[in-house]
Order: sequence, then structure tokens, then C-alpha cells
Amino acid sequence: MGAERHGGLNLPNSISLVRIAAAPVLVLMLLSPGKGMSLAAAAFFALVCLTDWLDGYLARKRGIITSLGKFLDPLADKLLITTAFIMLIPLGRVPAWVVALMIGREMAVTGLRAVAADSGVVIAASRLGKWKTMSQIVALVPLIIHYPYFGLDLHLAGSGLLVIAFVLTMWSGVDYFMAFFRSGRSAGN
Repeated sequence: MGAERHGGLNLPNSISLVRIAAAPVLVLMLLSPGKGMSLAAAAFFALVCLTDWLDGYLARKRGIITSLGKFLDPLADKLLITTAFIMLIPLGRVPAWVVALMIGREMAVTGLRAVAADSGVVIAASRLGKWKTMSQIVALVPLIIHYPYFGLDLHLAGSGLLVIAFVLTMWSGVDYFMAFFRSGRSAGN
């Protein structure tokens, strides 16, 4: 693996930028939430989420991990996922309080990472945090589809998966804070 670089508009970072640009497209798709458009929006969302794996794979394989990439990759994930959750609130597909708590967790962990970085501590994404992201994506796909297909109540399935995603989201948030304070590096140190 090559040395980390600070600059870098390379292929993996360009893929992250595509994910960022996909968020407003998803907004437009969800403004017309009929059965066909919901299915198209879910397929678009799932496809764009798969590029998260692709950009990470390419960056590692080519040894082109950059500071810009470390910033863009999680930003793209958070932007795309929170956009989907927010757009589903007025459609009545997710409870607003669940989305508010999940977004609040994202902001709190991002703030914690900033405080940690200021103290010289790097808080890397944990396995639990990665499961959290995956569970949110897996819950969002059927919630975006919403309508029944092949006799499956996809909204009900998505709602059940949302419970799992919510628990993992809150649990991973608590886990990040516990790890930070166990390290003995609080903002006051």
C-alpha cells in the first residue's frame, strides 16, 4: 500500500463525489413517490450505496488513500443516508423522532471525532459503526420502495429493519463515546 497523500482527486475520490451528487437526485426522485418512482429511487439508492465499497476497494488496491478521501467517503455516506431518511418523513414512511435521533447521533459522533482529533487521537470507524451504516442502507431500501411487491409488505419489512438499524445506530454512538472516555482523552485533557 502506498503512503497516504494529502491531495487527490483520483478515481476513488471521484466516486465519493458521485455519491454526494446523488443526494439531490434522490431528493428529486422522492418528490414523486408513486409505485414506479419509489422502486426506481430504491434501485438508484442501492446502486449508489454499492459505490461506497468500490471507492474503498480501489483506494486500498491502488494505494491511493488520501486525506481528501478520508473526508469525502464518510461525508458521502452520511449525506446520502440522511437525505433518504429526511425525505421519507413527509411520506409517512419513517417516524420523525427516529430520524432526529439518528441524525443527532451522527452529529455527536462527528463532533466527538473533531474533539479527539484536536487532542491528537484518531477515532477510526468501528466494526459496529460499519454495521450501523449497512443496517441503515438495508432498512432504507424497502422503506423507499414502500409498496407491496410479489405479496411482500416492503414497508412492514423496512420498518422492522429500521428498528434494528436504530438500535445499532444508538449502540454504536454510545460505543464511540465510551471508547473515547476510556482512552482518558476528554476535551478537558
